[in-house]
Parts: sequence; C-alpha cells; structure tokens
Amino acid sequence: MANLDQLMAIDGALAAFEMNERGELQQHRVVEDSAFDERTLDLLGHMCVANMAIATMQARGWEASFGKQGFYPVNGFTLVGLKWSAVTNGCHAVVMSNASADYEKAYEVLGVGGGAA
Repeated sequence: MANLDQLMAIDGALAAFEMNERGELQQHRVVEDSAFDERTLDLLGHMCVANMAIATMQARGWEASFGKQGFYPVNGFTLVGLKWSAVTNGCHAVVMSNASADYEKAYEVLGVGGGAA
C-alpha cells in the first residue's frame, strides 16, 4: 500500500494525496511553491474516482459484450496533461511533472500490477 511520503519521493512528484471512495481529499503533500492546493487536489480526487468508475464500467461491458476476459479489474488510471500527469490506484494518487515523471515507479508504488492499465 502506498503512502504519501513514498509517492512524494518519486522523480517528478509535485503532489501526492489520499482520497476517500467518493474522491474527497483526506490528506495531501505538495512540493513547496506548487500550483496544487487543497481545492485543486480535491477536484482531481473526484476526477480520479469518476474516471476509474467509467473505466470499470467499460471493462465490464467489453467482457460481457465480447466474451473475453482480462479487461476487469481496472488496476489504475493515468490522466496525462500538458505539463503534468496524475496516476491513481485505489485511494492514492501522485501528480508528476511530465518533464521528469517516473511513471513506472509511480505504478510500482501505487501497486498497479503490470504497469498502467
């Protein structure tokens, strides 16, 4: 299980946070002088939960529609932005600068088996 200090130790980390199952911010860490604040991370937490729910619905639908297994469960979600990206799994997420992000390490710390889902 990831913790915020481990997530903040990842190359390129700008912020790390924990959210509840509804996406509400529970705790967070940010790099000093970061553009990320509690409000922004709370919104990002809601986005993470919403996108995991949508990805899970799609995976279940693909399995049911095509009779092939392996889409579900969804093991993580990555939002790639222009300057930063957010990687999430369960109730933890890390926001990293695209210029120096270590996605593989983020997946490892978050416990996402086999890399990004």
